[in-house]
Amino acid sequence: MQGSANLNVMIKTARKVGRALLKDFGEVEQLQVSVKGAGDFVTRADLNAEQIIREELMEARPTYGFLGEESAEIEGQDPTRRWIVDPLDGTTNFLHGLPHWAVSIALEHKGAIVAGVIYDPVKDECFFAEKGQGAWLNESRIRVSGRNRLIESVFATGLPWAGRADLPQTLQDLGRLLPATSGVRRFGAASLDLAYVAAGRYEGFWERRLKPWDIAAGLIIVTEGGGMIDAVAAGDDIIGSGTVIAANNEIFDNFAKVIRS
Repeated sequence: MQGSANLNVMIKTARKVGRALLKDFGEVEQLQVSVKGAGDFVTRADLNAEQIIREELMEARPTYGFLGEESAEIEGQDPTRRWIVDPLDGTTNFLHGLPHWAVSIALEHKGAIVAGVIYDPVKDECFFAEKGQGAWLNESRIRVSGRNRLIESVFATGLPWAGRADLPQTLQDLGRLLPATSGVRRFGAASLDLAYVAAGRYEGFWERRLKPWDIAAGLIIVTEGGGMIDAVAAGDDIIGSGTVIAANNEIFDNFAKVIRS
């Protein structure tokens, strides 16, 4: 796909920071680790990655705002446009040497996500989308799964850790969903979960207590891939609520009904 100048900057930046992260991933045991919170670790690689992204994007578009996981928000001279960035989604996987993590970059315009890039450097898979241009994986167009029965479908979610208060709610979700499906996966990177829905690898994904940078890029990739996406409370702002239900059109209603019961 011939993307816009903004999308090309996003892809170039994601690939550049991905190369830097791969070098650190190869030396994961030597990384300096500091604890940011229960189960939520920040590494030198994480901080360096966000710095690279911020410098690249702000050089290309100096008037845009910037919201990243690891640094203070930058208010842009152009109040209508903002980058939303997760430099390393799947930090715990990264630290444990698990090859499932990603760089996520989204562009917001007037409150709506208009472009998104999710790059998995280990597999060299770059998922991206721009409003009205479809969803892509590297050079190939992608679409959501065509399965229309829950019992044939595989879903993904996140699981609470370290005493998070939403554990009982998540266990209730699993208790309702598991008997009706082919299974639920928990791989530890929400951005890739959404990308996998867009690519038809999962039929659906849901999670609560997410941050804007966890889901922003995935929102447009799912919708441009032909999927449906909403907050857990129907009609709520997804990014504002930090909750998401995403699925193909065929099963979205039945899937959402189970989660919202």
